[in-house]
Amino acid sequence: MKLPFRSLFMPSAFFACGLLILALCISACGSGGSSATTPASSMGMVNTSLSDPATCQAPDGQFSHVYVTISDIQANTSSTASSSASGWVDLTPGLSSAPKQIDLLGQANNQCFLARLGDNVELQAGSYQQIRLILADNSLSLSNNACGSAANCVVLTSDGSVHTLQLSSEAQTGIKIPSGQIASGNFTIGAGQTEDLDIDFNTCASIVEEGNGQFRLKPVLHAGEVSTTSSSINGHAYDSATGNPINGAATVSLEQKDSTGVDRVVMSTMTASDGSFVFCPLPAGTYDVVVTATRADGTLYAPSIVTGVTTGSTTGTILLHAPSAAAPTSTATLTGLVTSQNSSMAGTIADIQLSTLETVNSTIYTIPLPPTSTQQAATLTLETAASTGTTTCPTGTDCSAYTIQQASGGVYIGSWSSSGATLTQSAPLAAYVLDAQAFVQSSGGTPDCSPTELQSTAYTLTGSGPYAVVATNLAFTSCQ
Repeated sequence: MKLPFRSLFMPSAFFACGLLILALCISACGSGGSSATTPASSMGMVNTSLSDPATCQAPDGQFSHVYVTISDIQANTSSTASSSASGWVDLTPGLSSAPKQIDLLGQANNQCFLARLGDNVELQAGSYQQIRLILADNSLSLSNNACGSAANCVVLTSDGSVHTLQLSSEAQTGIKIPSGQIASGNFTIGAGQTEDLDIDFNTCASIVEEGNGQFRLKPVLHAGEVSTTSSSINGHAYDSATGNPINGAATVSLEQKDSTGVDRVVMSTMTASDGSFVFCPLPAGTYDVVVTATRADGTLYAPSIVTGVTTGSTTGTILLHAPSAAAPTSTATLTGLVTSQNSSMAGTIADIQLSTLETVNSTIYTIPLPPTSTQQAATLTLETAASTGTTTCPTGTDCSAYTIQQASGGVYIGSWSSSGATLTQSAPLAAYVLDAQAFVQSSGGTPDCSPTELQSTAYTLTGSGPYAVVATNLAFTSCQ
């Protein structure tokens, strides 16, 4: 099944079903277009694209289509500029007057690029610290609207029904991609140079089904400089017992260390029926490749990790191992509650990115959620809310309950080699830490609460199972 990542470039989790790329072009300062007084020698050219190697795509995933209508993309050299600040550069001149509707689960051409929004736009040379993507309001009238009426929507795989994708501030202030979610912390364009900028829209981690049956966008985006050629990582994932492709579903994730040293998911995808996978385009760099999988009978494989894979390489064959005698029960179930409150000790809404971490050989890795009918992303996206009929929040908080299924078996790990990695198991049973990061509602990555990240103690599995962990509450305070 196809499923949906602090991220490649953020302290939380976040780069899994079709690839999607959107080519944009960055114009000069202010309202777009270079100043007549700006020397040509200080200008550069940029081509921008959008991608999404998704994990929740039909026929196995929840959605057959996810349509968004993009009305503008902008950039700013200041990492702290507010939405109303000066200095925002229009990356897509003309798009605001002719917004473009794109299926984020559509078929990408040459497995990388989905749609082009502009070509060879000139902008001031410099280091850009923020990017923001603005979506059209759902009330906008569009010709040939795939959603029928709203500008943004999802189409369910189960019955083909169309549901409006609810927005918060995406149509006004836009979805911000802060420096922490940009590869290397910024996008730099040199004078006289032409660069390719990719924006990765992690669709499957960006949609939350709310208690009222509506679907709301909780955007997870990243960006980075890419090459239009030789910018992929590929390989195969096989069952170690049969030597055949996984008979079920396998999620493959790319991870890189964030500023705290934790390996975070930056992009995820699903293997094809032959066990193959490919990520493209990718910013140049070195990644750890993490594979989690579920056999057709529901058995969860122990995770496999290949470390030190560079852009342009193949991992070769990565073997996945079913539970051993030490872990006769393949599934560990972790349940708990995340709460949020403001400085007045009253409940307030926050977006939460919940991940499972495991320390292996002194490195902390994110262990992506294995694909199941209820898990369609590498990490879990939550929205805290007031008490409901099924969830009672502690006094003075908003909250969200969660249930996570993870493999009980310990990680198999090894270093990349041109002849193929040799993986060995780190421990018979896993030891998981729950990691939660808080963000301003629908901001796309603006940290919220103090502190903005909470971690549980390590829950070490023991015995022969069943493995059921009831985690202590992760309580965020001083939230907006």
